Amino acid sequence: MRTKLAIIGASYLQEPLIQKAKSMGIETHVFAWAAGDVGEKSADFFYPISIVEKELILEKCLEIGIDGICSIASDLAVITVNYVANAMGLIGNSPESVEVTTNKHRMRLCFSRNGDPSTKSIQVSDVSDVDLSKIKYPVIVKPVDRSGSRGITEVRDKTELPKAIEKAKKMGFEKAALIENFIPGREYSVESISWEGKHSVLALTQKYTTGAPAFIETGHLEPAPIDEVTFLKIKNVVIHALNSLKIKYGASHSEIKISEDGEIRIIEIGARMGGDNIGASLVELSTGYDFLKAVIDVSLGIKPEEKKEDTGVYAGIRFVIDQKDIEVLERMKKEHPEILVDENIQDISNEAVTDSSSRFGYFLFRSKDAGIVNRYLPVQGKEYV
Repeated sequence: MRTKLAIIGASYLQEPLIQKAKSMGIETHVFAWAAGDVGEKSADFFYPISIVEKELILEKCLEIGIDGICSIASDLAVITVNYVANAMGLIGNSPESVEVTTNKHRMRLCFSRNGDPSTKSIQVSDVSDVDLSKIKYPVIVKPVDRSGSRGITEVRDKTELPKAIEKAKKMGFEKAALIENFIPGREYSVESISWEGKHSVLALTQKYTTGAPAFIETGHLEPAPIDEVTFLKIKNVVIHALNSLKIKYGASHSEIKISEDGEIRIIEIGARMGGDNIGASLVELSTGYDFLKAVIDVSLGIKPEEKKEDTGVYAGIRFVIDQKDIEVLERMKKEHPEILVDENIQDISNEAVTDSSSRFGYFLFRSKDAGIVNRYLPVQGKEYV
């Protein structure tokens, strides 16, 4: 009898997971609201049940007799994945862990209790909930429960605050906003896999963004150009934080900033693989480690393989924001066509790019020559100035 894996979500974000499972000979059972997404057709079995309908999904999973359940790059899916896993005695993280990893306000409180270096924040539903005289600008306003740069605004004075709060509330599910102190520094993410509470750091990614006010991600580079001493400090900070959040199983995506004087601050941590092709593509391209397989193995109760020595390969992704990015892709095809791994480009419209979901595609590339990869990465935004 074939192994049966439930996957929460059917969008392009989940497609690499679906294809990896199928390549492993695993039967895929995909759950999502019917919207014509790619996973609806590629899955062995598709069930038109919204990913937030965790009780209905549990009922169906019990009927199917699944052997494991997982998802990648979705904080919202994490709730259902672990709800079903816990109810069925499968591998998953505890309800307590899910609570603090899917709500940024509770996450901040958890970091504060456990001494993890983060920043101060206030949860609000209206501008009247906060004493404006006590806020030191700039601040970041964001939904308490979204990812992918959705609803994020840098606010530099009190006149901008009401609009930013309403924007964050509109984009969030809990209709609440988080006001947090701005963290200066360059931004990175740490990709990890956990098994029985032991954490293996797989890669450090350098992020490129548009800068203020929305901080939309424009590209990523792995491995990030960080010295070994700083990398060890980052690993220690992240592993301590993963323990604080009681993450014991599966992938995690930790976002941090490093100031000019080397101070490390945690922005947030997701108990899931990073989106933007970080987990699904960049980790394996740069390290050779099959991150997708590791996520599936963990969900099925199989200890994931250990990461081997680094391959010495640099991998990058550049997102298409406007025509200039297309021009860079065309230049790459002329100068170094051998480094291009994949491209997925949509027609560029006049619509403004407001978050990660409204970008016009991407292209992936890799080389053992860091200089060549850097040549095609975007210009860094102003968030580190």
